[in-house]
Amino acid sequence: MTLNTPKTWDELPPTITTYLTAHEAKDAATAITVFAPDAVVTDEGHTYRGHDSISDWLCNAASEFSFTTEFVGATTPEAGGVDVVQHLEGDFPGGTADLHFRFTLDGALITRLVIEP
Repeated sequence: MTLNTPKTWDELPPTITTYLTAHEAKDAATAITVFAPDAVVTDEGHTYRGHDSISDWLCNAASEFSFTTEFVGATTPEAGGVDVVQHLEGDFPGGTADLHFRFTLDGALITRLVIEP
């Protein structure tokens, strides 16, 4: 992949589209399959390490809110990295947010995911 070139949804690695689709559907069982066993996720200032911790996060993250997500765009700022911007709308405080999902991949698995504004 050429670095910092905008990417469409169809140009994203299948690992990322699998995760994002499963995450939106609240399908934790599918989402966890694309994470490396020792992966790390950082979301809302909390860090989750390994499948058990990430699986718990997937089952409980934002579970008190209803929301929709829309793919805005993506870039590859570094080798093995993909920054996906998702627009969220829902009943959470503020009602809308644009979030960066910053993925680090090792082959076909996510080794790190940082979600932040």
